[in-house]
Amino acid sequence: MPRTASTALALPSPAALPPLPRLLVSAALVLARWEDRRRSRLALERLTPQQLRDIGLTPGAAEAEAARPFWRG
Repeated sequence: MPRTASTALALPSPAALPPLPRLLVSAALVLARWEDRRRSRLALERLTPQQLRDIGLTPGAAEAEAARPFWRG
């Protein structure tokens, strides 16, 4: 089920938290971003040339993106 504004979890801004919880929330957000990139790049590797054309990517561009480390944006 895709997230919508009504189903998304509302979290306080990390800046509003005390230092240790702020650090933990920030670290969790970074890890979540990295995991999202990892999954996206794995999915990109599995696309066919036709699917890549449909989303406006060349196979070379898709390979280059998929080869990037997850920690690089």
